[in-house]
Amino acid sequence: MSNANHNIKVGITIGDINGIGPEVIMKALDDQRILQDFTPIIYASSKVLAFHKKHLKLEELQYQSIKSADEATTPKIYVVNLWKEEPEFKLGEVTQTGGKCAFESLEAATQDLASGKIDVLVTAPISKEAMAKADFKFPGHTEYLADLSGQQDALMLMVADKLRVGLVTTHVALSEVSKLITINSVYSKLKEFESSLKRDFGIRRPRIAVLGLNPHAGEHGKMGEEEQSSIIPAINRAKNEGLLCFGPYPADGFFGSGAITEFDGILSMYHDQGLTGFKALAFDQGVNFTAGLPIVRTSPDHGTAFDIAGKNMASPDSFRQALYLAVDVYRTRIFEKEIVSDVLEASPMKEKQTKEK
Repeated sequence: MSNANHNIKVGITIGDINGIGPEVIMKALDDQRILQDFTPIIYASSKVLAFHKKHLKLEELQYQSIKSADEATTPKIYVVNLWKEEPEFKLGEVTQTGGKCAFESLEAATQDLASGKIDVLVTAPISKEAMAKADFKFPGHTEYLADLSGQQDALMLMVADKLRVGLVTTHVALSEVSKLITINSVYSKLKEFESSLKRDFGIRRPRIAVLGLNPHAGEHGKMGEEEQSSIIPAINRAKNEGLLCFGPYPADGFFGSGAITEFDGILSMYHDQGLTGFKALAFDQGVNFTAGLPIVRTSPDHGTAFDIAGKNMASPDSFRQALYLAVDVYRTRIFEKEIVSDVLEASPMKEKQTKEK
């Protein structure tokens, strides 16, 4: 499907059925106006949705059960039935069933994405502990999708309007981070970040700020060597290739300063360094976008929130933003591909003029 104006099919994974994933999905979709922009296809079962619908008292939410995404031919909310039996619900608890359902939903959706039955993927939160019980071998969605796509440099990117924060390292222990901060790792993420800002967000000459790893960005080696040995050389290498990247900046004050408005992207060295500042500024509106893949995947910037599961307290705002960002990126990619491709054949008049010369 190459036409950006067609009704885009958005595949939605259910996430952990014992967390807030089903709640934020259903709340976000409880507005018929969304069907003007895309067709939602949820990978779960009608029984899972019926359980949460009753629990949330969303009487007016309507959806149609289908066996395959191919059957989603008109603008409606669809659910692809993956399980005949109703799974055992234990809201707010980590269970093998929760992990198994989340894994099977993810597998089915990614298969349909690869075969072109859906256009983009939006994933509800999973529990890494529950997924491990179901033999999921990856730290998270980002690593799983990167492996399926055969990509080593997938970039975890947090997005809220014009605030975009990328991570050099993602789901690794803090004790391992410094070993992973190398010239090549920082450089490759810078390259992927710039490429995504161009291809996915339509920014012609993106400016990227790079954060340091250590307090005060190492203070010229007095508080750590990573800035001098890895980060600065990576920035210089990228600059020599024409990238507009700057830093390293001390992370502690960067998010609280006006400097964030001067850049199109911010590259952070590790998970909590980037996400703490990001979520402090945009928790309810933030979206997790996996850049650097041939497919489009987004998710809300929060987790399963087991502590409030089943209490009808979860906000759907982040999930709603994830839906619309996926659609926007999909359309931007098509537009960017069209404007950089010479798809127009030479006109007869132009050919004639060329020959006469």
